[in-house]
Amino acid sequence: MNESNREPTLLAFDTSTGTLAVSLYRDGHVVDATQSFTERNHSVRIVPEIREMLRRNGTGKEEIDAIAVGRGPGSYTGVRIAVSAAKTLAWTWDKPLVGVSSLEALALGAWQRLRQEADPLGRPAWIVPIMDARRGQVYGARFRAVAAGAGDVLAAGAWARADEDGIRLIGEWSEVLSARAAEAGASLWFVGETTPFEAELAKLEHAKTVPFAMDGGAIGPLAADRLRRGMTDDVHAFAPNYTQQTEAEAKLQASEAERTR
Repeated sequence: MNESNREPTLLAFDTSTGTLAVSLYRDGHVVDATQSFTERNHSVRIVPEIREMLRRNGTGKEEIDAIAVGRGPGSYTGVRIAVSAAKTLAWTWDKPLVGVSSLEALALGAWQRLRQEADPLGRPAWIVPIMDARRGQVYGARFRAVAAGAGDVLAAGAWARADEDGIRLIGEWSEVLSARAAEAGASLWFVGETTPFEAELAKLEHAKTVPFAMDGGAIGPLAADRLRRGMTDDVHAFAPNYTQQTEAEAKLQASEAERTR
């Protein structure tokens, strides 16, 4: 950072879903954020979107303290686009690189809007971000949250990871979470790419479903928190979190196994 007594300024973006999300985070606040629903054009749009974000806010590369990026899981091609762009910018601008879970960014973005509906008595909420992974599977995780106040979403005890990012069968997993949430006295919210699973999730007695697009404004706070704790990533070694093999890799591995029999 340019000054030790201020919050960092971060350029943040994510392309793990059909949404190209870009934001500028400065002095503890999201000063600008955009969402472009151009899944097939992420590779074409990401640089112009970043350039326009900086121009619109009168921000030069010398004012950026770090590059923040959603590293997945999500769309294989999409995740690669954001990670490649982040590594290129961090290297050419000589900035720290901070990767965050795209699922956590999805969850936090949703929670920033949903917490107004949280239990006023302080009952914890389980926020479950999901992305369609096909064949009845989702990329998913789980986070515990409480409505701690207006400006402290990431305050100690107000936000915590409960389950690691992974790929899961939505039918089985959602039933387990619903039962566990009821036992724990927690509200349960499935957020993100919920539309393909509406019928499945509607069967759950104690769950709420909220379709939600990736919000670039959630990447900055997560990355700033990591940056303050010295948790940066090596530009050369940094890689996407695909969570599972790509379909092509799985077919290749199966083909090789068949030949060796």
